[in-house]
Amino acid sequence: MNYRHAYHAGNFADVLKHVVLLALLESLKSKPTPFGLVDTHAGSGSYALDGVEANKTREYKDGVQRLMFPDMSRGATSMEALPPLLRRWLDSILALPGNESGLKLYPGSPLQVAHAMRENDSAQLCELHPEEAANLRELLRRDARMHVHARNGYEALKGLLPPPEKRGLVLIDPPYEAQEAEYVTIEKALKEALQRWPTGIYAVWYPIKQRSQVQPFLRNLRQSGAKRVLRAELLVHPDDSPLRLNGSGMVILNAPWKLDDALREPLRALARLLSQEQPAKWTLDWLLQEGETAATPLRQPVAPASPAGARPPGPRRHPR
Repeated sequence: MNYRHAYHAGNFADVLKHVVLLALLESLKSKPTPFGLVDTHAGSGSYALDGVEANKTREYKDGVQRLMFPDMSRGATSMEALPPLLRRWLDSILALPGNESGLKLYPGSPLQVAHAMRENDSAQLCELHPEEAANLRELLRRDARMHVHARNGYEALKGLLPPPEKRGLVLIDPPYEAQEAEYVTIEKALKEALQRWPTGIYAVWYPIKQRSQVQPFLRNLRQSGAKRVLRAELLVHPDDSPLRLNGSGMVILNAPWKLDDALREPLRALARLLSQEQPAKWTLDWLLQEGETAATPLRQPVAPASPAGARPPGPRRHPR
């Protein structure tokens, strides 16, 4: 309850999370039938980058702001334009009210979802903090597709799944105030949710400080009952210190077909654009594919061969 995302809005972790979210939404929109989305930790929906909180940490400067002028990033050439998915994502942010003269507001997941959804899609947005929930409800009051619930998102899944549309996505993006305890809560919530809605897509954001904390969580998700589990990670610092956010990841249960293909070039570009003291590293691999079992040991990701995180095209089950 002490966490405020306004201090971190638009940072490198937000960029990864929201680019993956857009790829998922575009995959869902590839079919004409409507979909439903559930966001378990929705936040307030919009964050002022010139506000007190954002300017105290200025994390957005090493995140979304670096994508504004990609040709000025280190090592960039005129041929390295943003991949189409990144371009669409950035354009959607700049098209929001308040950003007419430049990037002033960073939209949270609910506002980005509202911008991407069609008229017949819907979203259920859960936020436990009373002030954040009130701000979110005010922000979306004129959008009949968006429904705000001031309640615990994990508990709400019991009543919200499956959605009326019978297809869609659950986004789980908690603050991880107690990281290892949060992992246990997520694992339990996912197992119960998959029993209610086994065909749903579940996307979970997670922080990376020490790799040893993350590995058991990912290993357990392979045993959640999902048919496919895809991992996308971005590290801007070595994953060996508990004192800062070194990277983040998105793990997608029942990931849509070809989602890995949609994310490969954007991840490669993000590693180049968001590198800090040393080259960033990215990982995109299947932790579990359809027909496999969770018995295969989970391997740790290793540094890619090139400084920019480049890897040859094609599916990868585990990092070499």
